[in-house]
Amino acid sequence: MIVVTPESLQQPDAEWLLDRLSATLAQLTGSSGRASFDPDAMQQPGSCFVIARDEQRRPVGCGAFRPLQPGVAELKRMYALNAGQGIGAAILQYLEQQARTQGYQAMWLETRKVNQCALRFYARHAYQPIAPFGHYVGNTAAQCLGKVLD
Repeated sequence: MIVVTPESLQQPDAEWLLDRLSATLAQLTGSSGRASFDPDAMQQPGSCFVIARDEQRRPVGCGAFRPLQPGVAELKRMYALNAGQGIGAAILQYLEQQARTQGYQAMWLETRKVNQCALRFYARHAYQPIAPFGHYVGNTAAQCLGKVLD
C-alpha cells in the first residue's frame, strides 16, 4: 500500500528523492530539470509537495504543484522510484485532489518529448497536449500537457 502525504522539502527523504529524480532526468534528457524547479515556490500559498511511502514508510516517490496562473496549477517534480507499481498514479491522484480542493480548475505540466515513459503515463491519466507556456515557449524538446480537473 502506498501512502501519499504533504511533507517538507527541507528533510532528507525529500532531498534524496529529488536528487534521484534529477539524476534520472539528466541521464534521460541531458538536463536535471533543477533549473525549472524553485524549492522556495513550494512555500507559497497554493503549492503542495508530497512524498509517497511504502508499507515500511520508505520514500518511494514524490510530486508537487504550484500556482501557475489563476485557476491553473503546474505539476512539478513527479517521480516514482519504481515504475509500474502504482506509485506515480497514487501521487498524481493525490495532487489532483489537493489542487481541486484549493480551487484549481486545471493542471498543466511539461516533460521532454524524449521521455516516452512520462508521456505514456500522462496520456493514461487524461493529460492532453497543450500550447507551450512560460519558459517552455520555443523549446522544441518540451512537450506541455494539461488536464481539466473535474
